[in-house]
Amino acid sequence: MKRKINAEDILQYLKSRGINKLYHFTDRGNIESIIANGGLYSWEDCDRKGIKVPYPGGGALSRNLDRRYNLQDYVRTSLVKDHPMQYVAMNEGRISNPVILEIDLDVAVWDGVKYSDMNATKNGMHCGDSFDDLKNIHFDVFNYRYLDLDDSNRPYYQAEILIPNFIPLQYVTNIGNFGITLPTQCQVSVSKTPYSAQITRATPTAFIFMIDQSCSMSSTVSYKGKDISKGDAVAMIVNQQIEELINRCIKTNEIRHYYDLAMIGYGDKINCGWHGDLEGKEFASPAELHDHPFKRITTTEEKHTRNGIVRKEVEKISWVDPDTSGNWTDMYDAFEKAKALLENWMRNYKDKDCYPPTIINITDGEYNNTTYEDMLLVTNEIKSMFTNDGNVQIFNIHISDSGNVISFPTDKTELGGDNFAEKLFDFSSLLPLRYNDEISKVRNDNNTGIRHKAMAMNADMGTLIQLMDIGTPTNINNNR
Repeated sequence: MKRKINAEDILQYLKSRGINKLYHFTDRGNIESIIANGGLYSWEDCDRKGIKVPYPGGGALSRNLDRRYNLQDYVRTSLVKDHPMQYVAMNEGRISNPVILEIDLDVAVWDGVKYSDMNATKNGMHCGDSFDDLKNIHFDVFNYRYLDLDDSNRPYYQAEILIPNFIPLQYVTNIGNFGITLPTQCQVSVSKTPYSAQITRATPTAFIFMIDQSCSMSSTVSYKGKDISKGDAVAMIVNQQIEELINRCIKTNEIRHYYDLAMIGYGDKINCGWHGDLEGKEFASPAELHDHPFKRITTTEEKHTRNGIVRKEVEKISWVDPDTSGNWTDMYDAFEKAKALLENWMRNYKDKDCYPPTIINITDGEYNNTTYEDMLLVTNEIKSMFTNDGNVQIFNIHISDSGNVISFPTDKTELGGDNFAEKLFDFSSLLPLRYNDEISKVRNDNNTGIRHKAMAMNADMGTLIQLMDIGTPTNINNNR
């Protein structure tokens, strides 16, 4: 590629400002097309070449603005990973499983490249192709999160470097990290189905359980023929799920490390919910949980047999105790904690072929002390995290004993205008089709070709168990 005359000075300047690569967000569903076509094209070039983009990041409005400013022939790259427009595209449903492509910094010095100090279609922007235009970018704002900036500085967070027409595949430095075989000379691609990775000791996954511990969880529900508190019922079900997850890892005389598990309780405060020997620990392995339960309780259960009811002593193991002491429902802080846990986990596994982590959030009411916008941002940030195999999944399960259970909706029209349900819909993941067989059993329908949101409203305890089973995939390879 022909470079600018002062290319080395520009590169040195960018690196001195902490910029070592550029970024471009897209949907995971576009990766195969990007590989097959040899790189990233501007949307105008895609139209010229007849390249169909399965999940376009921009809508009709952005295309019209591009034409107004003669930018339709440029590939837009940013200087930050967490570009605000990514979350706008998610909120508007244009993309659902975002991935961040990392671009070799050398493209920033190609002839014809432009530098804009904010979104290049925003009124008041400064955009041009000279070194002085680059120097207009406010690099200091990249040291902060977008939401932590005041309104006057937020536009500068969307500074762009615009690449004419095309970025060849070899300049997308992390293109090999999405589980799709890179073809010789990039003429054809061999696709890999996302969310299909085997769970092994070398490629584990992670589960985070988030449990509402506010005082409303002390109200009663029916479970196993008894009226008990929601907190008690949820603790029993989560403990059963943990025991099942541990049992899946037992192979002959060892407990294999197929996943990491975390527990977050939230009410007035956030706590990592392990007790006893594991108190204070964030992620725990199946072996650690097996060896360090919080309680072992012997109880009597009635079993229905052909000969009548038989009473039998059984041992109940628990890692989670019910807690309904909170006066608030600080769900935002709980998601922030989950995000921090996953950021640490991803340092070891984000570039591996690992089945992506899953968060299962169980609540009986609306969040406090935050806004819808902040909740949407933190959940979108989490859903934007990914391994080679797929994006982090968020399941939101609202529990109630009121009836009218709505599970895995495909559209907000199924929610009957319930405001909180519509918010949970926005905070939840759009599930891949691999979940549909199990979802059909819960919904008693056959929507095999439609993707569902990972949420439920007014779930009874039986539905909660079904949803948790679906949210903890069983694709374990016991030979590895």
